[in-house]
Amino acid sequence: MSTALLTDHYELTMLQAALRSGAAHRRAVFEVFARHLPGGRRYGVVAGTGRVLDEVERFRFGDEELTYLRDHEVVDDATLAFLADYRFSGNIYGYREGDLYFPASPIMVVEGTFAEAVLLETITLSVLNHDCAIASAASRMVNAAAKRPLIEMGSRRTHEAAAVAAARAAYIAGFASTSNLMAGRQYGVPTAGTAAHAFTLLHDSERAAFAAQIASLGPETTLLVDTYDVPDAVRTAVELAGPRLGAVRIDSGDLAAAAQEVREQLDALGAFDTRILVTSDLDEYAIAALAAAPVDGYGVGTSLVTGSGVPTAALVYKLVARETATGKLEAVAKHSVGKPSRGGRKEAYRMFDEQGRAETELITTGGLVPEDGVPLLHELVRGGRAIGREPLTAARDRHAAAVATLPQEALHLGRGYASIPTEFA
Repeated sequence: MSTALLTDHYELTMLQAALRSGAAHRRAVFEVFARHLPGGRRYGVVAGTGRVLDEVERFRFGDEELTYLRDHEVVDDATLAFLADYRFSGNIYGYREGDLYFPASPIMVVEGTFAEAVLLETITLSVLNHDCAIASAASRMVNAAAKRPLIEMGSRRTHEAAAVAAARAAYIAGFASTSNLMAGRQYGVPTAGTAAHAFTLLHDSERAAFAAQIASLGPETTLLVDTYDVPDAVRTAVELAGPRLGAVRIDSGDLAAAAQEVREQLDALGAFDTRILVTSDLDEYAIAALAAAPVDGYGVGTSLVTGSGVPTAALVYKLVARETATGKLEAVAKHSVGKPSRGGRKEAYRMFDEQGRAETELITTGGLVPEDGVPLLHELVRGGRAIGREPLTAARDRHAAAVATLPQEALHLGRGYASIPTEFA
């Protein structure tokens, strides 16, 4: 399906005016970056790059799109003729998915004619602002969970398409699985799930519900034990499944206290290996508060798919260089109060100390290549053809490795500043 109309009206009116002025075919460089990290975050997580490549590939104006634009008089005939043949033929560079970013990090660079590149602004920001925000929140939750697995289960708390993207972003940041089957089919994210309270309430008794679930899914299943009385449910669960019972899930009440009581009861019944999973409006702070509780895993929904209070990454897409009448690229930048930008095509490097800890995000505009810097921008699209796709597992592994290089204060949940400074050279 075409993604061409997933854009703002003014992208097309700018194109029309630029075609008339003759500037539309000037070479241009746009960059995606964040002026600050929203919500007092210490670092951001790059996610959505692979989805951007998919969206750009489908960015075509077919008969239906052109008919809509013509019937609603969005643009003139000359612009419609240009759009009918539109194909992005430029280059895109970017940070790899799973990597970290900081204020001013040029996480994506789009090079092409102004006409080609300006049309990609809205779709690029739509994807990256959502996915980076979700991944950044998910990373904080993974850090708080301290190697205990998390399942993403927020599909019913957001738009149906956003739910799939959120599951993908959360997996990049370290979540173990998702409840969303489309994310499993489309992106290969592991899926998991057993039963909700409705299943228990459907049956004549909790015992009957548990027996039916065990008969269908085996004793290694996860039984939801807080529909009625938790101790009675745990006792019934172990009686029916035996000590091989896979897990019990608690979805209400004082989770720390309930987990401690359930753990003691399970051990007393000989179910030493039965795990305890908790859900119920968890976020990174609630997860951190459960660190000392005998909890083996977490299910996170609403807070994950809404970015845990920070639903956008505050990324912008700005023109930083344009071709002059002499054919040279000239740096350009806006000087608006509170919204400045730095002109010029940039490169980015991460600098590390002798212990391998990240210490600086170095942004260069004059071709400087630091001796020990690790380059962060990689070729994603060359001549309009995507060449930067990679398995989602690669992004997931990259993220775990990148977080391991951060200073300890980067993992603090309280509001603060970026954990490493951004410097320009």
